[in-house]
Amino acid sequence: MSKSIFYHAGCPVCISAEHDVIDLIGRDNVEIVHLGNDKERIEEAQNIGVKSVPALVTPKGNVLHINFGASMADVIG
Repeated sequence: MSKSIFYHAGCPVCISAEHDVIDLIGRDNVEIVHLGNDKERIEEAQNIGVKSVPALVTPKGNVLHINFGASMADVIG
């Protein structure tokens, strides 16, 4: 993985964290994945180790859970 991936579900907590992540590391250094819109990527996020959103996955594969917006069970529905 060459850049970070930021997974979120579109809630206010997630959107706020998205803006902060972009401000911190730059838009070109992060892929934004809205799991509410990209449901086909939920399994990918779970396999990486995302337990709740918002979460940032670093290029080395570390999962950083940021604040708490929703559990993956809530995202799945």
